[in-house]
Amino acid sequence: MILFFGTRPGKTEIKNLDNLACPYCNQIGTLTSYISGNYFHVFWIKLFKISASKMVECSHCKRVYYPDEFSEEMKRLTN
Repeated sequence: MILFFGTRPGKTEIKNLDNLACPYCNQIGTLTSYISGNYFHVFWIKLFKISASKMVECSHCKRVYYPDEFSEEMKRLTN
């Protein structure tokens, strides 16, 4: 019997962070969070999440923030 298993990315969850200013350019309402997960699968059926990655991007200055750079408001809104 052949068994197909491995990992694959899931769908990326995109959320606008309204009423929050970018720490770099101070523009309000330009931040967007991206959360994507990596899943273990058997026969292309997702079984469980093995990791997740988060980032926040400003659409004005194009600055990208990773979780170790998140402000308290970013941490609260991305969870």
